[in-house]
Amino acid sequence: MVQPVVRVPEAKVALSTASVYPESTAAAFEIAARLGYDGVEVMVWTDPVSQDIDALRRLSDYHGIPVLAVHAPCLLITQRVWTTDPWTKLQRARTAAEKLGASTVVVHPPFRWQRQYARDFVAGIHRMADETDVRFAVENMYPWRYRDREMLAYAPDWDVTNDDYRHFTIDLSHAATARTDALRMLDRMGDRLGHVHLADGKGSAKDEHLVPGRGAQPCAEVLERLAASGYDGHIVVEVNTRRAMSGAEREADLAEALAFARLHLAAPAEIPGG
Repeated sequence: MVQPVVRVPEAKVALSTASVYPESTAAAFEIAARLGYDGVEVMVWTDPVSQDIDALRRLSDYHGIPVLAVHAPCLLITQRVWTTDPWTKLQRARTAAEKLGASTVVVHPPFRWQRQYARDFVAGIHRMADETDVRFAVENMYPWRYRDREMLAYAPDWDVTNDDYRHFTIDLSHAATARTDALRMLDRMGDRLGHVHLADGKGSAKDEHLVPGRGAQPCAEVLERLAASGYDGHIVVEVNTRRAMSGAEREADLAEALAFARLHLAAPAEIPGG
């Protein structure tokens, strides 16, 4: 009996620096190196190191861990990071990605109250993508919910597949919070899928970012589909470890997430004539 050959795709598994919070950006590089991640995605936020290209390059060189992606400062808590102008934030994120050798800038759709930014967003992202080899991968979000009320906080849409973007990021925790079918979203993204945030969720109103395998999302099936399709983008572990009781517990969670990703990215290759 011929045993199936295991084929591991070119996709690299990276650690989001947000995954070590409340530890620092610098700690994320150290942990990623120690656990065997292929690189990091830098979440640009209030930590000054995350905003400093030279500091990030020194960390990357020291630990031998490349920066594979830069997450632009799109969160509520980062509204004043780098600048208050959203287009300038994206320009600075692109510059950071280019200088650090990262292939992708992750960006959220605008908040609805950013009316002018939202109005020009789709066309503006296309213009910026035309100016660089860096991918602008727009990330799926979710409605905000409180009890039985739902607020549409993002524009043009939290479901980014309803708009014409060149590249997408799929975030499985956001899909859980949106209570949308992640596999169907993956199908809609098709070959425009450029980036993956790997995390789990149980469908609560809170964006949970659980370690994959601890929620209800089809994390394993998503990874297996990507492996079978020859996906060559990045898989970024973006999980919430802020409740970890110790550094050792946090690292155990991040090691488990990495092992989960590696396991389900290993796909049996087709054998000619088999």
